[in-house]
Amino acid sequence: MPDRAPSAGLITRLRQRLNKNSGWLGRDLSTLFAGPLSEDILDELTDRLLLADVGVEATLEIVDQLRRSASGSDEKAGISALQGALQTVLEPVEAPLAAPADTGPWLILVVGVNGTGKTTTIGKLAHRLRQQGKSVLLAAGDTFRAAAIEQLQAWAERVDAQFVAQKPGADPAAVVFDAYESARARNIDVVIADTAGRLHNQAGLMEELKKIKRVLGKLDEQAPHEVMLVLDASQGQNALTQAEEFKQAVGVTGITLTKLDGSAKGGILIAIARKLGVPVRFIGIGEAIEDLEPFNAAAFASAMLDREPAAP
Repeated sequence: MPDRAPSAGLITRLRQRLNKNSGWLGRDLSTLFAGPLSEDILDELTDRLLLADVGVEATLEIVDQLRRSASGSDEKAGISALQGALQTVLEPVEAPLAAPADTGPWLILVVGVNGTGKTTTIGKLAHRLRQQGKSVLLAAGDTFRAAAIEQLQAWAERVDAQFVAQKPGADPAAVVFDAYESARARNIDVVIADTAGRLHNQAGLMEELKKIKRVLGKLDEQAPHEVMLVLDASQGQNALTQAEEFKQAVGVTGITLTKLDGSAKGGILIAIARKLGVPVRFIGIGEAIEDLEPFNAAAFASAMLDREPAAP
C-alpha cells in the first residue's frame, strides 16, 4: 500500500485546492498572530475555525490548547502551535487502507448519500489498486439506476478491472454475493462494491445495507472487510451527521472525503476526527484519476493554514 509520507506534489496541490476560497482559516494568519496571544485573537480564531466547518467541540478544544500552550508567543510560534493543534486532532485517524496479501477476495463496501462521488471514488481506488499490481473486481450494487451500472462498467473498462452486474432493479445483496463468489473463483484480490446513494435517515435503505452485510457473512464471516463511507467535504456539518448515522447503522470502518477542490474548507474532517475517530483513508482533491490521495495528517493540517508541513 502507499507510503504514509506525503509527496511534495500532494502538499502543493492540497494547498492550492484548499486555499482558493475566500475567508479561509489561513488568511492573514501573520497579521492575526502579530502580537502576543490574547483573548481577542483567540475569539477571532474561534470564528475562523467555526467558519471552516471545524465544529464547536473541536474548535473549543483547539483554542483551549492554544490558550494553555501558546500564551505570550510570537507570530511564528503562535502559528506553529495552531498547526500542531490541528495535526494532533487529525493524526489518530491517519490510517492507510491496507488490503492484506494472499487472503482471498478482500471486499470493500462503499456507502454514502447521493452525490458524494461514490462511483468515481470506486474507479479511482480501483486504479490505485491496479497500479499496485492487485486484481480488482467491481460489483454494481447500485441497481436502482441503470446509469449507475453503466458508469461503473465504464470505470472497470478504463482501469482494467473485472465487472459483475445484474439487471436494474435486482436485489443489491444478491449482486454483491455473486460478485464475491465470482472473485473467489477467479482468484481476485479485491472486490469493490458500489451501493445506491441514500440519505442517512432512510431506514429502509439503511436496512438494505445491513442485509448486504448479513448475506456476505454467509460466505465469509469477516466480510465486508471494509465499509468505506464517502463524504462530500462541501456539505460541512451535514457530513458529520451522515458519518454518525452510517457508523451507527452499518459500522463504518473508513472514510474518504471528496470534493476538496470545490467550495469546501476542509475543517469538517477535523470535526469528524474529533467526534468519531473513524480512520480516514483517502481525500479527493480533483477530477483526474490520480486525484485520490491517501490521507496524511501533517499535510492536511499545514494545507489548511497554507503553510509547509512541520519538520518531523
